[in-house]
Amino acid sequence: MGKGAKRRSANATTGQACPCGSGRAYADCCAPLHSGDAHAPTAEALMRSRFSAFALGDADYLLRSWHPSTRPPRLELDPGQRWVRLEIVDTERGGLLDTAGTVTFHAHHRDAGRPGTLTEHSRFVREDGRWVYLDGDQP
Repeated sequence: MGKGAKRRSANATTGQACPCGSGRAYADCCAPLHSGDAHAPTAEALMRSRFSAFALGDADYLLRSWHPSTRPPRLELDPGQRWVRLEIVDTERGGLLDTAGTVTFHAHHRDAGRPGTLTEHSRFVREDGRWVYLDGDQP
């Protein structure tokens, strides 16, 4: 992970809106998850924090929040791709008392100035009491 991505995450200020679209300030939403000061209480919260990590270029967090059985050895994010909006379509289970859950979403981005949308049905599991991303299907 390059220095630039860490710098972008660190520069997110207290009043800045969280990239995940929750309507909350980044400092009160995904920042504590990214820093390791808190853990996502639900699969949807983890999905939102992972989108924010993509938007901010935080590959370290993405790797930490990925299940060890499916996690790649390294992750290089495309600096030309800008993640701009997350739309949660559906969630199944993934709550406070669940051990597995799914989140279907549309992640809107711009790549070389052109708009695009990634749609995924993501699977999450609780590993050692913490939600992690397992894998996903893209229709």
